[in-house]
Amino acid sequence: MAYDKSWSKIFKDYNIEGYNFSEDGPYTLSASQIKKSCQDFDKTTEKEVRILCKQDSRADRPQIFIENNLFILPIKNGIYKIIKCEGYIDIPEIEEKTIIYNSKLDFKLDSSQIGNSEMQHLDFAYASSLIRTFMNDNSLVLTIRGRKYTPQFSFNVGDDIINVVSVQTEVDAGYEGRDKIVLIEAKNSKTNNTIIRQLFYPFRQWKHYTRKEVILLFFEKRGSLFYIWQYGFSDANNYNSIKLIKAEKYLIEDPV
Repeated sequence: MAYDKSWSKIFKDYNIEGYNFSEDGPYTLSASQIKKSCQDFDKTTEKEVRILCKQDSRADRPQIFIENNLFILPIKNGIYKIIKCEGYIDIPEIEEKTIIYNSKLDFKLDSSQIGNSEMQHLDFAYASSLIRTFMNDNSLVLTIRGRKYTPQFSFNVGDDIINVVSVQTEVDAGYEGRDKIVLIEAKNSKTNNTIIRQLFYPFRQWKHYTRKEVILLFFEKRGSLFYIWQYGFSDANNYNSIKLIKAEKYLIEDPV
């Protein structure tokens, strides 16, 4: 990848190559350190902190991370932790038979056929009441969207404790009902795995602000099918306690 040489230089400059993660825990790295190390590179992809630290799947990691079983988490504005542990979760295939779902609308949405964005497909699924049907909750309404900042919280990753404060999060949509909040991470193509942070940080964020149950969905549109996986954490303080609760795939049929 383009930023392999950037991370190789960062590791060399700060002697991360010789750092003992097993004994000394996660390595703290600042955005200013990254900028300083990469300042002489020409390409934006080789020196932009946001790009270098965006490692949303296992394959997105630089080679030096892959070889050493590392992943990176933001813990504060401009501060990161490099952690030696499993930071990702597999998104399994849904082998069960496709469910034919009849839209609850009484008219066809022509606008839903224009374009191919995650938000568009998610909005169509919600408008058709598919999200409410999957959750068996007709009270759900759209209330959350876009970027927000976390409160302060702590959690375990493997044997290490991570402290987070005011990290930017983003969910593609959040729905609130009488007794639950449903947060969705959406994709518009097949995803083999994803960084747990994309589910865990919003989960902890909203657990802080509400007494209602916080539910996490991973959503994909593949061709004409809509895939939904429901995840949860058996221990809200454990990053690696994520588990799959249920998964279904649908074909939405328009009103006649």
